[in-house]
Order: sequence, then structure tokens, then C-alpha cells
Amino acid sequence: MRSYLPAYELKTAATLDQALDLLAQEPGTWRPFAGGTDLMVLLEAGKLSHKNYCNIWNLKELRGIEVSATHVTMGALTTYTDVQANSVLQEEFPMLCQAARETGGLAIQNRGTLGGNIANASPAADSPPALLAYDAELELTSVKGSRWIAYQGFHTGYKSMVLKPEELLTRIRLPRRSGLHHYYRKVGTRKAQAISKICFAGTAQLNGDEIVDLRVAFGSVAPIPIRCVSTENVLRNQRLARATIDRGRAELAKEIVPIDDIRSTRDYRLQVSLNLLEDFLRRLSSSSV
Repeated sequence: MRSYLPAYELKTAATLDQALDLLAQEPGTWRPFAGGTDLMVLLEAGKLSHKNYCNIWNLKELRGIEVSATHVTMGALTTYTDVQANSVLQEEFPMLCQAARETGGLAIQNRGTLGGNIANASPAADSPPALLAYDAELELTSVKGSRWIAYQGFHTGYKSMVLKPEELLTRIRLPRRSGLHHYYRKVGTRKAQAISKICFAGTAQLNGDEIVDLRVAFGSVAPIPIRCVSTENVLRNQRLARATIDRGRAELAKEIVPIDDIRSTRDYRLQVSLNLLEDFLRRLSSSSV
């Protein structure tokens, strides 16, 4: 059953300050509406329960990609198409570009935004694992000012986050680091326009065959996109060998909590997740030779 459109209200903000004022006046009443790629699906299906939205799509303050000596900073309205077109992101953050390429079709990539993908808080979203593996930071802004927080810890539970009702996610910042190895895999029913069964992102820094540092992040294996810190700790400062891979697999099996749902099963997700971690480590081993 389709939604009854007169039951909804959409106000368009002309400026960022105007949007923040609206959110502050009635906290929780108004929610941001950006690309709308998820909200419109729910609206069409008659499942969009919230009724009041603030359209932020045209806010120039939330667009653009800035590159400094230490960071790449993206406005929350940066689309997947914008990500793919940026040469610095292509060179230094290839997993984010791959996630952008594998998210929906061209229409979705032209409208879908990084900020929306984060704030929608789906555990199956494609870009969050890459952002977690790249140590992303988020700028949260209200009429009282802005604060930067680590993306790790932003999601507190299924569809729950530290974003306050009067705050807007305004920018995403990635630290620039050299010498990283990157590994990204999305496993779905088909190769395009599919919600992931499992999404994996890993980065590592090596000294010969020793893992100096690494990040391991997953989507669709927990109520939130998750960085597997315990698994990282088991693998850090270890040499790439069969015993190290086995210890990593054992720790990962304890750290993730996949479930059965319409797209896949717990057992499948667990086994594929362990296999992806092993493939990541094996590729690191090959690159260290």
C-alpha cells in the first residue's frame, strides 16, 4: 500500500543555518532529506513512518571535496558519483571508490550521498566498512556549533547513533596515509544493484612479512557496521603465517554476530567472513614477498 502524500510535510532549507534552526526549534520533529534513495523506497511501500522532513539537497555548504596535506574532507552531500570522479580518492582511498561503484545503479550513485549512507544506519550499507577501515571522522553540527567525532563508535545499536535530533552530519574527514594495502569485497546475490550479504574492508601496513598495523571492518554481520578491534589486536605485530591466519579466524568468529534473514543465513555469513579475512591476509603475504 502506498503512502498518503498529504500526510507528509517537506520544508526546503535555503541555507545550512536555516536547516539547523528548523532542527533546533522542534528537535526530533524534522529530519533531514538528502538524496532520498532510501526514504523514497519506504514512501512508495507505505512504510515511511516519520512524516516531517527538511530538504537539504541544495545546500552548497554540504558539498565539495577538500584536500589538505593531512586529510581529505567531503561534504555530507558528496554523492557516490562525486567519490568516483575524485582523483585523490581514487589514488589513496580506492576502497571507498569501489564501494561507490558497487552501490546501486547510476541513478542511485548520482543521488545517494555519503552522509545519507552513514545516517541511514543500515548494517548492510556499502561505504561504512571502508570508512571505518580508513579511520573516518564525522562533523556533527547544530546551532550551538560543531564537533568532530571518530566514526568508530558513531553507531550505538541497530538504527541508533550518537547524532542528536538537533544535529546534522555535515562533513566526513579521512586522514591521508601512505604505504597502505587495501582490500574490499562485497558479497551479494548478484554483482550489481544488490544489498550485501557481507561487506568487508581491510587496510594494513607491513614491515616485510610483519603486520605493523591494520583495520578490519564488516557490514551485514552485526546490528551495526563493525570494526573488529579484537581481531585487529590478535593480528597486529604478527608475522604473516598460517598460525597467524588461524588465530585471526578464531578471534573473528567470536567477534561478529551474523544472523539469518531474507538475504542470507548466519552460517553462510560466518563462513564467508572468515574466508574473506583469510584471503585478505594471504594477499598481504603475497605482497610482502
